[in-house]
Amino acid sequence: MGDIMFKDLRDYILENEFKITIFTNKIDILNYLEIDHFDDVKIIVRFTKGLVIIKGDNLTISKLLNDELLILGNIKSIEFQ
Repeated sequence: MGDIMFKDLRDYILENEFKITIFTNKIDILNYLEIDHFDDVKIIVRFTKGLVIIKGDNLTISKLLNDELLILGNIKSIEFQ
């Protein structure tokens, strides 16, 4: 039982689930796997259950960490596949 409680606490603290937060002209992505495609009009990000396709103008990646990605630009659409 102790192992289960420790795993639950670890998951809560580390927040291992994929999470996407949308702001005005900004998208913050947590716990992604990899970037499949990147240019100034389209960014494709892979996560455990599929893909996120972000389309817009002047897209840039302003933060790139192992588990976090911050995308800036004129975001026109976000599609999950």
